[in-house]
Amino acid sequence: MNGETTSSSDMEPKITNKVSKAIEMPDAFVILFFVVCLAWLMTYFLPAGSFDVIENSSGKQQISAETYQQQAEAEGLPLFAANGEMGLINYAFEGMVSGDRMGSAIGVIMFILVIGGAFGIIMETQAVNNGILALINKTKRLEVVLLPLMFVLFSLAGAVFGMGEEAIAFCIVLYPLVLALGYDAITTVMITYVATQIGFATSWMNPFSVAVAQGLAEVPVLSGAPFRMTMWFVFTLVGVLFTLSYAKKIKNDPRQSLTFELDQKQLSSQKNNDQQELSVAFNMTDKLILLAFAAGVTWVIWGVIAKGYYIPEIATQFFAIGIVIGVIAVIRSRMSMNDVSKAFQHGAQSLLPAALIVGMAKGILLLLGGDDPTEPSVLNTILYGMGQLIGDASESVSAVLMLMLQSIFNFFVASGSGQAALTMPLMAPLSDIVGVSRQVAVLAFQLGDGLTNLIIPTSASLIGCLGVVKVDWVTWVKFVWKFQLVLTAMAIASMLIAVQYGLT
Repeated sequence: MNGETTSSSDMEPKITNKVSKAIEMPDAFVILFFVVCLAWLMTYFLPAGSFDVIENSSGKQQISAETYQQQAEAEGLPLFAANGEMGLINYAFEGMVSGDRMGSAIGVIMFILVIGGAFGIIMETQAVNNGILALINKTKRLEVVLLPLMFVLFSLAGAVFGMGEEAIAFCIVLYPLVLALGYDAITTVMITYVATQIGFATSWMNPFSVAVAQGLAEVPVLSGAPFRMTMWFVFTLVGVLFTLSYAKKIKNDPRQSLTFELDQKQLSSQKNNDQQELSVAFNMTDKLILLAFAAGVTWVIWGVIAKGYYIPEIATQFFAIGIVIGVIAVIRSRMSMNDVSKAFQHGAQSLLPAALIVGMAKGILLLLGGDDPTEPSVLNTILYGMGQLIGDASESVSAVLMLMLQSIFNFFVASGSGQAALTMPLMAPLSDIVGVSRQVAVLAFQLGDGLTNLIIPTSASLIGCLGVVKVDWVTWVKFVWKFQLVLTAMAIASMLIAVQYGLT
């Protein structure tokens, strides 16, 4: 899934390792450990404070910055503690066992693992891949339809189930076809990876980013969907129009492509492009699986809207979807029962790093005294200080600053679930202090996380996609920076509209 540490392609680890050695970027867990150490040191220098919680005009409880009171002087925490106390090296275990089934941390950890297992089954059936390949086969001679159709399809995949690394495999499949139609390697990346990230950034239901962030921010899971659906449509439309404009320019004059020489070498090695067929057999089994998946997603949406389902129920729903699809795959001889079991285990295993980050990030909060605003903690003092820095800024300016902070943070932790775990416990109460709704704070997270994935060199998915079409990162930046500025401007506009609209 998007932004995690696994890959759908055997090619990606080789590419990722090569790039990581050149850039020397530390692993997310290394960064997290240094953040933990910093939090521990803060307990020696910052006093503990507390807030009063008041009821706002909407009847919701929120922190009031004016009620902050310093409660105790800085004392510091030991390296190791026993009997339920907190110390520096207690953060991992204590963080992972904290909370309850309704939320952070243990509830969110289990939510991620169960959902990951369910999607492991869904993806292992190959029904999603076969469906996409069948569409490509049917439309590849209608090039006026192919590019926009693929962009919308991959954007939808990013929005619904966080497709990210999976785009690498489709870059491999589509690259020869796109070249044969007169386009270039960059067009291939645009209609696959870029599309998935636009969908990811504007998603209304991605269980690996939006649902996790909303759960951590303590707002209803999958709430605010109408606003996000509108945002997805607008961002995807702009992406389609930009891609078609660029593709038309390359079609008219291939030498304008930054990858012209590489593309020509690839074309010269391709044989019988016009007769090339993609190897796929989209059959009744694939149709049944995709219908079951669509019905399951509809059930999830109904449960959230009509019944108020939350993390335990949504996780169970996706687990049920995985079982139903597994049964179909077994009956139709697509998979054995053992294959279904292994697919569930592999899917859960692939998201284990994200789950661990969620727990360890909770450990940071425990080191800082916990996230109860009414109890003395160093975290409350930090929140008060950040609120004072933003100070008298309007709600709109505060929201944009939160977006910028999330964008910067994504450079270091390019993981949707991981970044949500690290930042939302801080951003959610901060939004209360500066007068921005927590739903807007979640929006800042998903836009800041998803859109910067198009350009940061620490994104394994981006580097993997560029690698399979033989485009180096510097060349990609030369192309994408203008489009990145457009998307950033749109993200800022979305934040401002959300504030004015009163997104809750």
